[in-house]
Amino acid sequence: MTNKIVKKIYYHDTDSGGVVYYANYLKYFEEARTEFLKDRGIDIKELVKENIMFVVRHVDIDYKSRACYGDILDILTTITDKTKVTLNFIHEAKRHDTLLVIANTQLVCVDNNFKPMAIPEKIMKNL
Repeated sequence: MTNKIVKKIYYHDTDSGGVVYYANYLKYFEEARTEFLKDRGIDIKELVKENIMFVVRHVDIDYKSRACYGDILDILTTITDKTKVTLNFIHEAKRHDTLLVIANTQLVCVDNNFKPMAIPEKIMKNL
């Protein structure tokens, strides 16, 4: 199942040429993952209280085209794989039907000491 958030590009998102600064896509994808989990009843803030966190282990990102100041982007997020301790996502940033950026992101479930741990069953069921 794919989630979508809509992101309007503001001046502060861009570089001196009016193009979205490349690292900002990581923030957009983080926001999209947060909403993906929230829409499935998984509240990151509540998980932290239970000493359960998800940290980014790996990101593979491919920039295909630019987005500019004033553009409206669809950020699409899909979970592609899950193991006992990891979640893999694919993110796409699109303007209309044009793919601008695609990224594969792997998260690892960790405890409050940042030691990998099994993803609790209550989370796995919601995914």
